Amino acid sequence: MKIIKTVGMLACISLPLMLTASVSADNYPDRPISTIIAFGAGGNTDVGARILFPAVERELGVPLNIINRPGGGGWVGWTQLLNASNNGYTLGYINTPNLITGYMDPQYRRNVNLDDFDLIANHVTDYGVISINKNETRYSNIDELVAYAQSNTLTASTTGANGDDHIAMLKMNHHYDTRFVPVHTTGTAEQRAAIQGGHVDVNFSNVGDTNMAHRSGDLKIIAIMAPERSEFIPDVPTLDELGYPGVISWSARGIAAPKGIDPDSLARLEAAFIAGMQDPEHLAKMAEMGLKVDIRTGEDYRAMLEEEEQGVRSLSDLLGW
Repeated sequence: MKIIKTVGMLACISLPLMLTASVSADNYPDRPISTIIAFGAGGNTDVGARILFPAVERELGVPLNIINRPGGGGWVGWTQLLNASNNGYTLGYINTPNLITGYMDPQYRRNVNLDDFDLIANHVTDYGVISINKNETRYSNIDELVAYAQSNTLTASTTGANGDDHIAMLKMNHHYDTRFVPVHTTGTAEQRAAIQGGHVDVNFSNVGDTNMAHRSGDLKIIAIMAPERSEFIPDVPTLDELGYPGVISWSARGIAAPKGIDPDSLARLEAAFIAGMQDPEHLAKMAEMGLKVDIRTGEDYRAMLEEEEQGVRSLSDLLGW
């Protein structure tokens, strides 16, 4: 009799909870969603998110509130994301390779990997570029820069230790005996200000955050670290074209949630972000900014990140691991 009573009581307790969970999932989302960006306002990730979010908000019916948490090469923001509730009301942009190098680097002892995130969708894949100050007189092209950097130490701005910019700089040093030393910043806005203000000698960055300044003459991009020229800066040759193979660099930016989000809520988010990314106004504005939209979801997105993991693993000696 006691067993029957206990089971009955548990049923009475659990049924309302199950109904509440079901209703909650059916109504998701019913309030604003916070989205953590692990780099500063005005940077590439921030700008791309602000272009995208109005279209996604129309799909979801609630605001997406951006929270900028720069620092630690992205890990101030990603730590906050990982520690957030998995109720679907805190999302974040994840930037690779910074995210991957940050948990693979043994010095940080981070017990984190891709399994700690629920992946929603990749948004942008942005190839790397090398640029110089518009008033630079010591070198005006990649040949002159490499020759000068082989006999002189030059400061090079990046968006953080072990990120795509830093790795590209290390590859140049490794392959071509240059002497670039990193000056790490909190994001692309600070990085761009450093090269345009003459505070660093050279800038390793991405197409998305420098193409407009290049086109307006505020700085000069002298090479793109990509398999082919970019549609946004077609006048800029690839390093391979210029006789410097072996240095390809890119940054991917996508949206994720802490692991364990309700599957129906995750599907709702994925559908909303896909629709938002395909929105013609969003695509036009992203093209205007020189940001290449590269939509990947599910296993395709996961495979992309796992491939990046393998690529980072192959660079462990170069990174000093």
